[in-house]
Amino acid sequence: MVSKRDRYKRLISVCSATVLVGMLTAGFAYVWYRYYSTQIILPYYRRGNWVLIGIYALLVWLFFRVYGGFKLGYLKKTDMLYSQLISIAAVDFVAYFVISLIGRDFMRVLPMLALTFVDFGFIALWTLIFGKIYFMIYPPRKLIILYGSHQAAALVLKMSRRVDKYMICESVSITEPADKIRELILKYEGVIICDIPAEQRNDYLKFCYENSVRAYIAPKISDIIVRGADDIRLFDTPLLLCRNYGLDVEQRTFKRLFDIFFSLFAIVIASPLMIFAALAIKLHDGGPVLYKQKRLTIDGRVFDVLKFRSMVVDAEKLSGPVLASDDDPRITPIGKFLRKVRLDELPQLFNILKGDMSVVGPRPERPELSEEYKKEMPEFEYRLKVKAGLTGYAQVTGVYDTVPYDKLKMDLMYIENYSFRMDLQIILMTIKTMLFPPKSNAESGGTLIQAESRREEDNK
Repeated sequence: MVSKRDRYKRLISVCSATVLVGMLTAGFAYVWYRYYSTQIILPYYRRGNWVLIGIYALLVWLFFRVYGGFKLGYLKKTDMLYSQLISIAAVDFVAYFVISLIGRDFMRVLPMLALTFVDFGFIALWTLIFGKIYFMIYPPRKLIILYGSHQAAALVLKMSRRVDKYMICESVSITEPADKIRELILKYEGVIICDIPAEQRNDYLKFCYENSVRAYIAPKISDIIVRGADDIRLFDTPLLLCRNYGLDVEQRTFKRLFDIFFSLFAIVIASPLMIFAALAIKLHDGGPVLYKQKRLTIDGRVFDVLKFRSMVVDAEKLSGPVLASDDDPRITPIGKFLRKVRLDELPQLFNILKGDMSVVGPRPERPELSEEYKKEMPEFEYRLKVKAGLTGYAQVTGVYDTVPYDKLKMDLMYIENYSFRMDLQIILMTIKTMLFPPKSNAESGGTLIQAESRREEDNK
């Protein structure tokens, strides 16, 4: 049943976010008035200063929304802290250049640098204090899991890692009598519905709705497709329209134009890094700088993906077709560094410019590996309704060893809910993922379908 305090959860989150934005903006206002407002050529009157401070507050709100810095109680404390740190660093970086633009010269950087470090300290304190207050008011929810197969075990394991948010107290099989299952569900604050037949799932979902019991549902592929449907009406009958063709012509055109401009700009900006990487690889062992491998993109078209070579020459001949690991002896010292800082992926900017790839989309897969996946997941080719991407929704929301089936779901979520705003958010989230890589599930063993091809199995 819904408790009264649950109704105020959003209000508490809004209040805590308001305090955070207010304090960060107050810090900027102090630095602006103390160090910059009188140093510009034509000082602002009162309203001009207010507008600039308001713009700073808007930037804080935008970046924190993009990086999830306001998701108190949803993200782990460390994840939220990382999100907030990178957000405020980006905001202060942009704010400094805005100030310099107003001042028509590069203004003193030390005050903004000091502000950033003070902001870091305040954010850490805010996360600690409000995190404790939030979890005092909202302790872990007591849940029961309703399962239909052994696949529920993986979900239980993941949710068990968030002991601050979920407390799985009991499990019950769908084979148990319906009356017993309903009685057990009413004993807890929520139910996790995982991998049960659609008809029974619908019945229990309606039961939970009737009794105001929170339900967590592990979606099927069909659920994700339905979530991307458009609401239409046939006279007085509501319908859901699933278009099922990926992006429309306007979306593809706009996305292609963005890819061209982004790749050209990124190639110019990253050219010194690419020259450095190419020289380092060549000087190390004299082998080829680039590595090519056949990959799949939109409509199953095969193309040559480009990457900086990070393994010894002819690595596959030495070891056979095995997946790469962090301590793989085939990885060169230069390659290990390039992988760590993600510089090995930069040549794919030329794939984007050529039109084989997009900036954002499902990561390109090897044809032979894709065929293996389709033996157990026929829906795996659904992800080919859009171009392969340099980064993607699965890369910024999943972890290093997320299983292919879950990555497929995330790729389909991206395809069915595509928007330019979503692309921008994924690009910004990619920066966070590069700076603060998520921890893996530490899963080992299993079939080829259960073990994801690692980020650089292409150099085999």
